[in-house]
Amino acid sequence: MSAKVILPESEMPTKWYNNLPDLPKPLDPPLNPQTNEPISPDDLAVIFPMGLIAQEMSTDQYIDIPQEVLDLYSMYRPTPLYRAKRLEEFLDTPAKIYYKYEGVSPAGSHKPNIAIAQAYYNKEEGIKKLATETGAGQWGSALALATKMFGMDCLVYMVRVSYEQKPYRRIMMETWGADVLSSPTEKTNAGKDILEKDPDSLGSLGIAISEAVETAATNEDTNYALGSVLNHVLLHQTIIGEECQKQMEMAGDYPDVVIGCCGGGSNLGGVSFPFLKDKLSGKKDVRVIAAEPKACPTLTKGEYRYDYGDTAGMAPQVKMYTLGHDFVPAGIHAGGLRYHGDSPIISSLYEQGIIEATAYHQSQIFKDAIDFAQTEGIIVAPEAAHALSAVVEEAKKAKDNKEEKTILFNLSGHGHFDLSAYEAYLSGNIKDFDYKG
Repeated sequence: MSAKVILPESEMPTKWYNNLPDLPKPLDPPLNPQTNEPISPDDLAVIFPMGLIAQEMSTDQYIDIPQEVLDLYSMYRPTPLYRAKRLEEFLDTPAKIYYKYEGVSPAGSHKPNIAIAQAYYNKEEGIKKLATETGAGQWGSALALATKMFGMDCLVYMVRVSYEQKPYRRIMMETWGADVLSSPTEKTNAGKDILEKDPDSLGSLGIAISEAVETAATNEDTNYALGSVLNHVLLHQTIIGEECQKQMEMAGDYPDVVIGCCGGGSNLGGVSFPFLKDKLSGKKDVRVIAAEPKACPTLTKGEYRYDYGDTAGMAPQVKMYTLGHDFVPAGIHAGGLRYHGDSPIISSLYEQGIIEATAYHQSQIFKDAIDFAQTEGIIVAPEAAHALSAVVEEAKKAKDNKEEKTILFNLSGHGHFDLSAYEAYLSGNIKDFDYKG
């Protein structure tokens, strides 16, 4: 059986780690989408609260987590760290495999780490409603939960293909009081433009972001909340890696490899940034691997350049790896990884060769997810299954090379609402898609 939880429940970090001051070179500034000039805090204030804008640009290495946020975190944090001994035996590998299990949160993923913080800072500045997008529904359900905890309203534009594939995610959001719309919609100019060109559009995160940003920008009591990509979003997820550091220390171990799936970057950044701090300071030589889908291989096939964060070009332009803001990926089951771009921080680290990236087909990630379920017992979300495939690949290399290594990955959510995807795999109806740029 898997090893027992390593970190006592009484311990939880009280600060977020901000890696901006530790980066080898500063990020290129985000640009105003209308003027192409470096964006100002006032430009961002149209859709974000000043508390989050300050964090987006902060040079403080650590930022205190507000007590109200800590109180809500305590519903599920600290999350458990497990040693995957049965998987190790199944793979017959000398590698030690650890996984941080974020699926214990009420929403079933790591996303409440961000959602609770964003709802708090918006509530503090008098905002009554948050508009957002969601792919697989993990972010939307997390924000629906968080806004309800703070007595706010929530509007979620859910990518159409996921809206149809994952009805229980929609019901989950609605149970927490959110209004959920299938994107693209007829309710925004951005949605109307897409439907006019393609009435059967599957939707994309870029399109849904455009709709949510438009809603926030045109309603004074509404702000926009983003579940990945931006600096402050990755900041809030670093509590994952900070907990992992404490837990690994208590286990008397340290990872040689840290792995996370990567759509926009919050999952990977959350688990890896505290360890990258050790790497960048020369304290440890840890490898960090981003795992992404071959259908939307932003890092492995994208271009490193300025691009809009959304399809309609309403969001700021940032320097990132991108497949183009008008790219609409195939309707893979890992809806949370169907984003055309990546976090500017993740992109910069990858461009400098500090982190690595790899990509997988759907058939591979579901094969590995089935093996994990049958050894470790947890049914993994399709997004996290990409990280798992990278783990399996590294474990097999360790076996071939007779190399002892320690692997840590972020199991960012369970797949209880993704069973239709598992059904498609088990019945032989899963399809693989390759990016055609």
